[in-house]
Amino acid sequence: MNVDIPEGKNPIEYVWGDMVPGIGPAAANFSLAVYAHTSLGLREFEAARLRIAQINGCLFCLDWRTERDGHKVEDDFPDAVEHWRTTDAFDDRTRLAAEYADRYALDHHGLDEEFWDRMTAHYSQTEIVELTMSLGSWLAFGRLNRVLGLDAMCVLPGH
Repeated sequence: MNVDIPEGKNPIEYVWGDMVPGIGPAAANFSLAVYAHTSLGLREFEAARLRIAQINGCLFCLDWRTERDGHKVEDDFPDAVEHWRTTDAFDDRTRLAAEYADRYALDHHGLDEEFWDRMTAHYSQTEIVELTMSLGSWLAFGRLNRVLGLDAMCVLPGH
């Protein structure tokens, strides 16, 4: 852990709230809004989210699975995300979501016309903006949690 957490305090609540009360709650609200207000399908949402988690190395994010109406992605989905270029488990939208996450995090200057032609063939402009904002949230906050060591202190219920 790279931040001192007072005895008895929840690490996430302390860092995201108590330490920076003018920023943390706003960041948390943005992070939560990505899940609460998405219009993206579960598989493309999770493909993008998990690819960012893999790149960030955030332990909590890697362990998390988004649930919608009692449904989650299959157990081997993270492996498919890691191999997004070659997996046969993805349709075009899901593969593009994983590719966009990968390139957004690692090569955003390389997002060329050919890529955008493929994206706009499968996603509306509204969906592209939503996915881009979601990627930004996951990249920033997953990386924040990893860099500060919060990802190893927070565990999912039942773990």
